[in-house]
Amino acid sequence: MSTDLKTTFEDIKNQVLQGKAMDVFEQYYADDVVMQENDNPPTVGKEANRQRELEFFSKLVEFRGAEVKSVAYGEDVIISEWFLDYTHADWGKRAYDQVSVQKWKDGKVVYERFYYAS
Repeated sequence: MSTDLKTTFEDIKNQVLQGKAMDVFEQYYADDVVMQENDNPPTVGKEANRQRELEFFSKLVEFRGAEVKSVAYGEDVIISEWFLDYTHADWGKRAYDQVSVQKWKDGKVVYERFYYAS
């Protein structure tokens, strides 16, 4: 387990909680990143994932908060549990727990999958 991953996650957490999730994406995600929501088909590549993220954030009506409930570190892996509370233009009011599994290589996220009740 890398101390660098702990330091990196603290930076990610702080930026996300300050509303800077897209800054985190630009800084920490690899050009060939693969991201997946639950069992949905994965989205491949930074540009495709950037557009997906921008679409999500453009439809946020209200963001009430986020909290990291737990985090675990492994060899080039960060697993974090978040509580998210927001209103989305298409989905309405959402308040739920989400688990993120990130695989890292050369200081960048190369794979991330989100697990949550839908």
